[in-house]
Amino acid sequence: MILGDVKPSSHSFTPAERRLIRRLRTPLAVQRFLNRLPYNTEPNGDTLRGFRQVARRGTAHCLEAALTAATILEQHGYPPLLLGLDSIDGLDHVIFAYRHRGKWGSVARSRDPGLHGRKAVFRSPRALAESYFDPYIDYTGCVTGYSVTHMREMGSYDWRFSPRNVWAVENMLLGVRSHKIKRSRKRVKREREKYRAYLAKYKKKPLYYRGRETWSEIPKHFL
Repeated sequence: MILGDVKPSSHSFTPAERRLIRRLRTPLAVQRFLNRLPYNTEPNGDTLRGFRQVARRGTAHCLEAALTAATILEQHGYPPLLLGLDSIDGLDHVIFAYRHRGKWGSVARSRDPGLHGRKAVFRSPRALAESYFDPYIDYTGCVTGYSVTHMREMGSYDWRFSPRNVWAVENMLLGVRSHKIKRSRKRVKREREKYRAYLAKYKKKPLYYRGRETWSEIPKHFL
């Protein structure tokens, strides 16, 4: 069994997986790959698949995408770090976080355009997490905190290659202590009203957020 704090050797992957990893050498390349995958809406019940099952099935939701990005980019020297965003409505978001030249960025997949990846331009994990604050606000959602977890904390648990759902990952993340993020109630109310008005008028999710120049590419169907 592969230890969680040891990068798997190339022999741990199938030939098709190795070809995929060789092709996806950067966070942007992985983001583009995930953008093209259909979002896993879990039509047959809840799932939590690791890299191998995502690669085979060709679909992923947010945490599955984060685990996939962590597995691929780990092979290119990036630590397998997950950044969790806590929401007041319990609909949390998990992304892959990385550091490049001293700045933080992310790779992510979501049903919301503003919750995908970020370029490596943020000075800290907190600043990266805060870039998601306004785009997270919808009818019920609002970021309340964030956490950063190194997947070595899973020990020998097989979160990369397991043929089964890796529920232990979710359970572990739920137990991680979060750092609080606070914004004024006035700001949250204003952004929520703005979101509702936009959605009612245009029947699609907004892209008007400040700081959008820091976003990575998003799936084409949002544009």
